Amino acid sequence: MKILAIESSCDETSAAVVECGEVFEVKSNIIASQIDIHKLYGGVVPEIASRKHIECISQVVDEALATAEVAFKDIDAIAVTYAPGLVGALLVGVNYAKSLAYALDIPLIAVHHIEGHICANYIDNADLKPPFMCLVASGGHSTIVKVKSDSEYQIMARTRDDAAGEAFDKIARVLGLGYPGGPVIQNTAKNGNPEAFAFPRVSFDDSYDFSFSGVKTSVINMIHKLTQQGNDVPVSDIAASFQYCVCDVLAKRLVQIAKAENIKTITLAGGVAANSLLRELLLKYSHEEELDFYYPKPVLCTDNAAMIAVRGYFMLINQNVAKTDLNAVATKDL
Repeated sequence: MKILAIESSCDETSAAVVECGEVFEVKSNIIASQIDIHKLYGGVVPEIASRKHIECISQVVDEALATAEVAFKDIDAIAVTYAPGLVGALLVGVNYAKSLAYALDIPLIAVHHIEGHICANYIDNADLKPPFMCLVASGGHSTIVKVKSDSEYQIMARTRDDAAGEAFDKIARVLGLGYPGGPVIQNTAKNGNPEAFAFPRVSFDDSYDFSFSGVKTSVINMIHKLTQQGNDVPVSDIAASFQYCVCDVLAKRLVQIAKAENIKTITLAGGVAANSLLRELLLKYSHEEELDFYYPKPVLCTDNAAMIAVRGYFMLINQNVAKTDLNAVATKDL
């Protein structure tokens, strides 16, 4: 079956057509990014994001259909991200999808954004089957999820404060590197020493949860101290040390939980999953612990509609469809 999917949870308007079945064939995956707009403000401005979604959603959907060489009459169902995210941005996608599904008289599927990220792993990894453990790391989420089946998820760990992506954005801004933080930190770190500074790593006795506010504060205080003393700020070394600290915590925690739960397969998802160091560390640790390791290609790590289509397919075959009163939800756990 062919599923048209729509994703508008933050600052990227995306539409995709995916042919779903035993394998997933992405016919199109169009992404209209707003990064250049939000760079001016050092982060996403919700009101601007919502307006841009309104301006381009119709064109993005039209392009997705044209690229896939299909028409609306060829679509079997529509999947849309309804939670979590910026509520104004979500509403644009939800209302467009509701109207389209009603007009075409086809099923509407409401997809949780995090579940979509997890399902990105199925697109290029046809042999991936549950159970597996997935690290979802992005600007808004740092979560480790146990995928028990195609429809059953259990949160094993989450951040208690900042998500990893939020910490990357903040440190990049303080270092004067720009936005978004992940790519610029990664590029800057290539010229730095990851062992130059030993930034703090937080763990809890009663859970596997993350905390990144401490390392963020430590880096900011160091930069302020160096500046106040009139010393040069070693930007590359700080970026490299900070990146290694965050990525090593994420990687080791994922492997730790997988071993504790006797899960032999680990996966990555979300924007931070595109980080090359994080992938290198997980390749290393998974090999050491004899775990299978899967991850999506970079374009499927960012917010995109192809992953929403895949999650929508699993929901559709389980007859989990939405009604016309579907609404956007800013905050919602798995």
